[in-house]
Amino acid sequence: MSYDYQYVVLRLVPRVEREEFINVGVVLYSQEADFLRGAVALDDTRALALDPEVDLESVRAALDQVCRVAAGQHTPGTPRLDRPGPRFGWLSAPRSTIVQPGPVHGGTTEDPAGTLQHLVRVLVRRK
Repeated sequence: MSYDYQYVVLRLVPRVEREEFINVGVVLYSQEADFLRGAVALDDTRALALDPEVDLESVRAALDQVCRVAAGQHTPGTPRLDRPGPRFGWLSAPRSTIVQPGPVHGGTTEDPAGTLQHLVRVLVRRK
C-alpha cells in the first residue's frame, strides 16, 4: 500500500542574522500510515564552521526535543498535542530559534520509516 506523506527538513541556524544553515534532521508525517517521527544527525564540524561558538549541547537538546514531540512525548515548554497532525503542524511552523523547520514537502511511500531514513541520508548526511 502506498501512503501520502509530508516532511520538513530541520535546519541549524546558529546565527539567525546571517541566514546561514546546515540540515540537521527530518520530520516525516503520514496521516494514512499513522506515522510521525523525527530523525537527526548533527555534524559537529560543519556546525562549528558556521559558528565556532555554537553551543552543540543546546542544539542536541533542541533536536532531541523535536524527536520527542514527534513521538508524542510531552516535554516542558511544548504544548500538549495528543494527535500526530497537530504535532506535525507545531513542528513544521516557522520559528526564529537556532533549530528551524524548512518548507513542507510531500510524496508517497510504501515505507514511511524507510523513507525517513532515506531523506536523512540524502538531505542531512549527504551520502
